[in-house]
Amino acid sequence: MASTDQGTGNATNGAEREPAGCAPATAPPLNPPAEVRVRRALISVSDKRGVIDFARGLADLGVELISTGGTAGKLADAGIESRAVEDLTGFPEVLDGRVKTLNPRIHAGLLAVRSDPAHSATLDEHEIEPIDLVCVNLYPFENTANRPGARDAEVIEDIDIGGPTMIRAAAKNHAYVASVVKPESYDAVLEELHTLGCRISAQTRQALALEAFSLTARYDAAVARWFSEREQEFPALYVRAYEKILDLSYGENPHQRAAYYAQAGARTHLLSMVSKLHGRELSFNNLLDLDAVRRLIGEFEGPAAAIVKHNNPCGCAVADSPREAFERALATDPTSAFGGVVCVNRPVDNALAEQLSEMFVEMVFAPDYDDDACELLQQKENLRIMRDAERRGWPDRDHEFARVRGGLLVQDRDESPESREDMEVVTEREPSEQEWDDLLFAWKVCKHVRSNAIVLAKDMATVGIGAGQMSRVDSVRLAVEKGGTALSGGVMASDAFFPFADGPEVAIEAGVRGIIQPGGSRRDTEVIEACDRAGVAMVLTKRRHFRH
Repeated sequence: MASTDQGTGNATNGAEREPAGCAPATAPPLNPPAEVRVRRALISVSDKRGVIDFARGLADLGVELISTGGTAGKLADAGIESRAVEDLTGFPEVLDGRVKTLNPRIHAGLLAVRSDPAHSATLDEHEIEPIDLVCVNLYPFENTANRPGARDAEVIEDIDIGGPTMIRAAAKNHAYVASVVKPESYDAVLEELHTLGCRISAQTRQALALEAFSLTARYDAAVARWFSEREQEFPALYVRAYEKILDLSYGENPHQRAAYYAQAGARTHLLSMVSKLHGRELSFNNLLDLDAVRRLIGEFEGPAAAIVKHNNPCGCAVADSPREAFERALATDPTSAFGGVVCVNRPVDNALAEQLSEMFVEMVFAPDYDDDACELLQQKENLRIMRDAERRGWPDRDHEFARVRGGLLVQDRDESPESREDMEVVTEREPSEQEWDDLLFAWKVCKHVRSNAIVLAKDMATVGIGAGQMSRVDSVRLAVEKGGTALSGGVMASDAFFPFADGPEVAIEAGVRGIIQPGGSRRDTEVIEACDRAGVAMVLTKRRHFRH
């Protein structure tokens, strides 16, 4: 029995209706030819790197060139003849160039299935000329959007409409059309055209289509990101694009493949303006540790050093020189520092290099190296020596991610500034000025330790760190064990409140004289009373810093 669609009243004879947007059942089969002869090419580029040589190469092969506005002028200046788009469309560029290629004669010439007699007949009927190659890149939206002081009108004007439309049309019809969107592809495309007698292979057309759709996806993601960031909310659809920066030697384990991707269009990223001067290829774990140590060292303006192992600090210090800072950071836990990543925020001199050369570290990261220091470190064959020339700050409205199965957890960065004036002393004894310095130092380090996090510090250097324990008192015991006899007169930081007084009591018994923690436990009173009985100062920050 025939069923009736209630929305239209049309009988379906029991068959499912075809979903909207699907190709009709009579669509011609896609049987792409192995090679396509390139007779006509449309060139319209914003990034004009290499376009003169590419256009000249096409013209030398006898390809007819069609171009628009600024591109046509650039070609003419180089003595390369091209046909104006308006000559092809019969319609002038209008609205200050906003409309020039959005025309049926352009898009029919790109989208026609050449093996379909009906499509060919339509082209003949309307005297539409097929286009075999499109060389198009897009207005520099990302550059404009990232430029300090750019006005909204400027950014919006650099949202390209005609370019992505042509690129997508050519890439969709890659069975018959080549879409060239990157100047880096020009030489390879010309070489193949020369080799194959002005023909381009199906394999190359498909690879070019991938580049084309990747480009438009990145472009649309950048536009969507710009609009969503203006709202200062988490958008309903979180759109970001990432581009591969380098392949890594392996993942967390040698049997796992890995690569590093950076957010497309971001002002800075982990390896921006970073050069590897020496050593083995970078691994997944190297970059995790590098990210952790860069975030930690960024907390300090004076000469500082930090050592990170397994994404956790095992030592950090601020001192009068990077060498002294490193020595004091290393003293925290020299055993754990074996095989770690070392970061200093001042150039490495020969004296520091000599110390580093005597121990096993995976990587050294610094803004620069004295010549003698670099030569000395290069004697260690596998040591990765990294130089950081990045001076740009991190964007204020950036997010952090955690990958979960099938999705992302997204949050604001935990980098809001905290001052002493915002904190509260809750014990009878106030911290001394030296204790205040150590408390604030320990609090900064504690943000970068895996929770449950405990940091013991003295004289602006860590002396014991307890990380990643399921019980906070166990983290305290671990930190005290690492600190040994150096704890007398030191301080303790905890990334979250103490649920019981046992954690502070363990630290106080070991010699701690000041404690900084968020507070907020139902038993805060018991914890404060334990400090008062021992004459220990306690400061509440009223802000937690979990790092999972």
